[in-house]
Amino acid sequence: MVHSPKALMFQGTGSDVGKSLLVAGLCRAYVRRGLKVAPFKPQNMSNNAAVTVEGGEIGRAQALQARACGLDLTVHMNPVLLKPQSDVGSQVVVQGEVLGNASARDYTKLKPSLMPKVLESFHKLGETADLILVEGAGSAAEVNLRASDIANMGFAEAADIPVILIGDIDRGGVIASIVGTHQLISESEKARTKGYLINKFRGDVSLFNSALDIIEETCDQACFGVVPFFPKAKLLPDEDAMSLDNRKKASVEKPIKIMVPRFSRIANFDDLDPLRAEADVQVEIIEAGQALPGDADLVLLPGSKATLADLSFVKEQGWDIDIKAHVRRGGQVVGLCGGYQMLGQEVKDPDGIEGNIKSMTGLGLLPLETVMKGPKTLRETSGVCLENDHLVKGYEMHMGVSEALSPTKPWLELDGKTEGHVSECGLVRGTYLHGVFSSDEFRHDFLKSLRQDRVASLSYEQQVDEVLDKLADHLEEYCDLDGLLALA
Repeated sequence: MVHSPKALMFQGTGSDVGKSLLVAGLCRAYVRRGLKVAPFKPQNMSNNAAVTVEGGEIGRAQALQARACGLDLTVHMNPVLLKPQSDVGSQVVVQGEVLGNASARDYTKLKPSLMPKVLESFHKLGETADLILVEGAGSAAEVNLRASDIANMGFAEAADIPVILIGDIDRGGVIASIVGTHQLISESEKARTKGYLINKFRGDVSLFNSALDIIEETCDQACFGVVPFFPKAKLLPDEDAMSLDNRKKASVEKPIKIMVPRFSRIANFDDLDPLRAEADVQVEIIEAGQALPGDADLVLLPGSKATLADLSFVKEQGWDIDIKAHVRRGGQVVGLCGGYQMLGQEVKDPDGIEGNIKSMTGLGLLPLETVMKGPKTLRETSGVCLENDHLVKGYEMHMGVSEALSPTKPWLELDGKTEGHVSECGLVRGTYLHGVFSSDEFRHDFLKSLRQDRVASLSYEQQVDEVLDKLADHLEEYCDLDGLLALA
């Protein structure tokens, strides 16, 4: 007999309503009550991924939720991960392994065959958990996609678990989103939906009481909490590129300015979070059509899901010219993973792994050549920075091999092997190591190379855990956690 764990699913009335954040906070809250909690998301679409203990990959949001639970990462927390490579297609990762590429239409046909793997992972987690908190994807009311759904109601019905809706009042129309979702879903799905949470509330909650009455009268749904906006959420890692759309430019300029060109297929940009958390650092995302500002201290080229396509995109924007001018002025450049590959002399893709572009001249700032070939590198690793002996740790997640074209100065030593490059002029650096800036001493020393008079004390990893605790406190105060647990 298959073990059926206690579980509760949180589905949104739309994308970016705060599901991931709420689940992370609830994970920490229930763990503090002594429960063994595990996060689960049947299907995720994101190019922000994390490496698991099996050497697979899952969405970054589930990595944060696992951290809130005090668990090692496993592929079973997010059995289906879609990594967009173009406007119409994605790489499909199933239980941590790349299944292949699929267009949106092809993936719709493929989805039903993935449900057994999704349920297998769900029950695998349930073998050791008291409670599984499940996060849906997008909107619960995407009834046009319901026939092949594995992410929302399709999964909830297959796993036979109750559902809580989450609505975002900050974007407006929350009454219509809750009521409209209820009207669109089927009768069995309505019976499965036990209530809702209102997220990101600002102002006097008592003014919303009449709205709660309207929702209850219209669709007989119980409210399990009106959650005020949680400002410290900005100190936690972002889930996906949608969060970049909502990021506002700092109102007050800070001493250290880091400019990040936004690639069309930007990936693993949580590398920016430790830098963003520093009080004296301004991390600014430069959108397409904008020039890279001339007063930057550092230009950081982030990861990319499609290096060659994004290298072409960089050149279309004229950012290659801006970057070279920045170096001529004495400014520093760092490339991470895909950004590192772009800094070399050439990127080749003879087997068409990324698409139709077979080769492209790089930015020419490092003496290396990259060839796109498998197998995909997925591993956690650690070591030291060869410039200052500071410890570094993180993970590698990339296709391709980069080789030096002439004797060069390596930047890091990872697991006993040299890795990354530093240019002859000392202004350009690159590495495959994601998470390198999470190491406090390394980050502080690097930022001091940009501004000698800075005094830094931030402990980034400690701050993330403190914010998770504050988020759990926040939800304890404004949510009916006993009532939610009773539903599981």
